Amino acid sequence: MSVDAYEGLASAPAPGKPLVFAFHGTGGDEHQFAGLVSQILPGAGLVAPRGDVSEMGANRFFRRTGEGVYDMDDLARRTEKMAGFVAAHKAANPGVPVYGFGYSNGANILASVMMTAPELFDRVGLLHPLIPWSPDPVPGLAGKAVLVTAGRRDPITPWPQSGKLIAWLRDQEASVTTEVHEGGHELREGEIQALANLLTA
Repeated sequence: MSVDAYEGLASAPAPGKPLVFAFHGTGGDEHQFAGLVSQILPGAGLVAPRGDVSEMGANRFFRRTGEGVYDMDDLARRTEKMAGFVAAHKAANPGVPVYGFGYSNGANILASVMMTAPELFDRVGLLHPLIPWSPDPVPGLAGKAVLVTAGRRDPITPWPQSGKLIAWLRDQEASVTTEVHEGGHELREGEIQALANLLTA
């Protein structure tokens, strides 16, 4: 897979800085989190791909047939493509720490890649992910730093599903941190601070 497999933003890290992948939510684009990365980690490299699936004009990373109902065959294909894309960037930056975070649909493709190829990322931030299937065990996640954020009244990613994912990650012996608020699908300041803590730890 090529580093040019997706449209988007890509910049090399300054010496001693990590490479950060940022995955937008449904309807977002490569610019959604670019400013946030430069604010949290000045000098970090950035790879922000634009989702190559259109849902009534909204950018996404894989298809779905309804709210919370995924086209699992398409997800498998898109996960393989994204994993190859990440691996190509990782190979182009040997020895550089690689972090990834995503929001909503971006968190979902990142989680799927992480479950398929846990060696690609050193730290992972999943902001309001929805994993509506039962993942197989992933021994490679043991010790991996993973942040999960959620809203207890989120109509898009219901809290019971978030809780199941957190429990599953802990069962894999990942080093899990969480930031949970009482609201819905919106990103709140506490989540941004938790993400900053993850990326700068």
